[in-house]
Amino acid sequence: MITLGRTADPEHVVITDDERVAAGIELHEAGRGGDVTFHGPGQLIGYPILALESARRDAHRYLRDLEEGLIATAATFGIEAFRITGLTGVWSGGAKLAAIGVRIGTGWITSHGFALNCGSDLSGFDAIVPCGIADRRVTSLSACLGREVTPEQAAGETAQCIADALGYEAIWEKPALATGTGGALCSRPSPGDGP
Repeated sequence: MITLGRTADPEHVVITDDERVAAGIELHEAGRGGDVTFHGPGQLIGYPILALESARRDAHRYLRDLEEGLIATAATFGIEAFRITGLTGVWSGGAKLAAIGVRIGTGWITSHGFALNCGSDLSGFDAIVPCGIADRRVTSLSACLGREVTPEQAAGETAQCIADALGYEAIWEKPALATGTGGALCSRPSPGDGP
């Protein structure tokens, strides 16, 4: 699936509608920030839904906290990841490892979130200019490590690292689903670490 953020340039979808339909790729406008991205198998998608406390009511801080959690996740796999000034997301070796696109609504309630590339098949990104950045490529945990890493293998660590970066205690529960790779992150403020 291709999603277009609120500031997306439709020309960043570089395949025709006929090619997209033939490939079975859906196209959706999303109410999140950012440009265009691809969602497909091999990605871990996380949509934290939080009521940001008054001390954390800063959209830029929230984005940096998500980046910090994803950088810490990469580190648990032995991967050096980092930020690039002016480009939201997480990078490794000059390629984008994780995309972030959020929305903060009434009452400072967060929605949307991040996509961490885990699997080795990145061909879906050939249909777009990822995040509208033409001179950068994408990468994944698998590509960085030279071995396959599934979203399931990354989910628990990611939940913990994101919760830590946001100052919450993570309670990880893997749902009993017949399909999909999802999990649930249930968070509450950590004792003594009020947000």
